[in-house]
Amino acid sequence: MKRSFVRVEPDSHFPIQNLPYGVFRPRGGGPPRVGVAIGGEVLDLDALDRAGCFAPAAASGRGVFAQPSLNRFLALGRPAWRQVRETISRLLDADEPALRDNEALRAAALRPLREVELLLPAEVGDYTDFYASRAHAEHVGTLFRGKDNALMPNWLHLPVGYHGRSSSLIAGGTDVRRPNGQLKPPDAEAPRFGPSRQLDFELEAGWLIGTGNGQGRPIAVADAEDHLFGLTLVNDWSARDIQAWEYQPLGPFLGKSFATSVSPWVVPLEALAPFRVPAGKQEPEPLPYLRSPSPETFDIRLEAYLQGGAMARPERIAASSYRELYWTIAQQIAHHTSGGCNLRPGDLLASGTISGAAKGARGCMLELTRRGAEPLRLGGGVTRAWLEDGDLVILTGWCQGDGYRVGFGELAGRVLPALPYP
Repeated sequence: MKRSFVRVEPDSHFPIQNLPYGVFRPRGGGPPRVGVAIGGEVLDLDALDRAGCFAPAAASGRGVFAQPSLNRFLALGRPAWRQVRETISRLLDADEPALRDNEALRAAALRPLREVELLLPAEVGDYTDFYASRAHAEHVGTLFRGKDNALMPNWLHLPVGYHGRSSSLIAGGTDVRRPNGQLKPPDAEAPRFGPSRQLDFELEAGWLIGTGNGQGRPIAVADAEDHLFGLTLVNDWSARDIQAWEYQPLGPFLGKSFATSVSPWVVPLEALAPFRVPAGKQEPEPLPYLRSPSPETFDIRLEAYLQGGAMARPERIAASSYRELYWTIAQQIAHHTSGGCNLRPGDLLASGTISGAAKGARGCMLELTRRGAEPLRLGGGVTRAWLEDGDLVILTGWCQGDGYRVGFGELAGRVLPALPYP
């Protein structure tokens, strides 16, 4: 098994088989730049570029890593991404002396993760959130419309989604302020305005678009992954009571636009390749533009943890799998662009909550507590129907290889009280 000269613990999410990209800033000062995680350190790609480590055909001398986002690198396309990854993998290999034995370059290029601040990995021009997990759609539909009418008529025919608010995307580790909004309890005659009482998290995966498409030029399902750079974790924080009152007839609005957390590390498709698995069968068969001869998905384990009140440590409240998604990434990209919508480098698409059939595999409080009717019982005597002020939510995910893990690290956020409305 390939190993790096950088120390990597057995349970680390960042072995040499992964090499996820992110954007960081030294805590002691300095501009943001692009890096790659390896073990407990971050490799400064701008330092490698200035040392002449990258081939001209890829990114050498273009300054694409001396940037506050991945966008310029994303726009280069897959041949450049592949060449840069191959160079990084070679330089970090335990048997390669070029970086290992160059003390000055090693000191300039490798920094402990504890000494850097991790930022949003991309400048996201547009953000779309899908609703692609069948179990999640059925659970939610059953709660609101009954078991016999759980799925809306269109759900098995197209990947349902909505356009989110890119301005309120935040980096993992950023606190989340409870939103104020208009609420109407079922027993009230009229709505009122105030802090959300039904704040929720959503366990999601997201993916960054690399090279986009021209306006009016759809992306074929067979070509969709050519436009995809890599995957990340997403927590689409949701105020369910605000959402319930406002969503008809046009769908999510202020109940979801106050904050969406994105994990700092983007795992490239090449790192996920060993964990490809066949996608599940779709009935009825989708329309021709959504059909793929061999649809695939990824075997990624996903978990959600919660710590609040008197709890001594975070406790796992959900364990799901990326394999639970009904619609594949390729289908979601193909549908998104089918009417001529143009995706651009850095655009973020997310899966929607990823849930399994079992109660412990449900990826949000709405499902886990059956809309608050069955509160979770946690350590320290804590119960939760919905998220409360001070609660810490941590999402994580990884693929298990033979003696190594390819993971996303952690996506954390703590709930702050609502501000008094002016």
